[in-house]
Amino acid sequence: MRPRTGEDTIQDAENGSLWDNVASALGLKRGKSRNGEASLSDTLEELAERTEEDDEPVSLHERSLFENIIALRDMTAEDVMIPRADIVAVPKNIELQELVEVMVKKAHSRLPVYGDTLDDIAGMVHIKDVLGCVAAGREFSLQSLLRRVLFVSPAIRVLDLLSEMRLSRTHMALVVDEFGGIDGLITIEDLVEEIVGEIDDEHDIDQTPKLIRLSDGCYIADARFEVEDLEEKLSFGLLDEDEDEDIDTLGGLVFSLAGRVPARGELIEHPSGIQFEVLDADPRRIRRLRIHMVRRDEDQTPAVAAETQEKTDD
Repeated sequence: MRPRTGEDTIQDAENGSLWDNVASALGLKRGKSRNGEASLSDTLEELAERTEEDDEPVSLHERSLFENIIALRDMTAEDVMIPRADIVAVPKNIELQELVEVMVKKAHSRLPVYGDTLDDIAGMVHIKDVLGCVAAGREFSLQSLLRRVLFVSPAIRVLDLLSEMRLSRTHMALVVDEFGGIDGLITIEDLVEEIVGEIDDEHDIDQTPKLIRLSDGCYIADARFEVEDLEEKLSFGLLDEDEDEDIDTLGGLVFSLAGRVPARGELIEHPSGIQFEVLDADPRRIRRLRIHMVRRDEDQTPAVAAETQEKTDD
């Protein structure tokens, strides 16, 4: 039996009336939401109440989809966007061969196109339009292939953004700060995957931040790995009360400790004694770290004592 995909999940869900209501509210089906101009979140809350009161059976897939949507009610574009440092974009004056090479190498079917800087976005280019141009033997003109993108606030709610993107048939949104700078990027696939789960694609590369424990007790970690997840694994805290609200990732923690982006090979020590060795970095960001679980002497801190106990338990 073949593995289930996101399309299977959607198809199962579309067989039920609950999904009909939700899909209509999201703009995933033709026709207006029965609440007209009411906000999407309000519509979903009303649907949730109706679901709890209704005796009509709800399938497992329907309920799973609906629970995912409800979980997104308070999430904003800032919570799900691809950060600026990770955006793959191309300049307006790029040549056809180079454009195709970027799309193939990065496995992206859509790319934002900019003028002088990333903050000067002209639109997006779709690989389908590029291939169509080549197949027709037309002279390549990137300007003529540009599609529109949405520019949105970091505070826009995810569900409202999904609805807007579907209704406007726009598949890419750029998150813009108060000064007009680009903070991040969101594709409609990213938003749909938040609801139906990861949609398998033959070109997708696993980008989940990883933490790997080595035989010597050290860890290799992506800089995007969450500090909270490492704290849970080690059973002690790495952030004080003030830092807890400002730092989310290991890269952010190391940046805070160093006061700058450290160079490859640098060793940054945490007050607990743990050392972060920078394995991969560029001038703008940290990419990969080795975490050395260094023990202190008899005056070791409670944090390191907890870490020592964890090793003993292992």
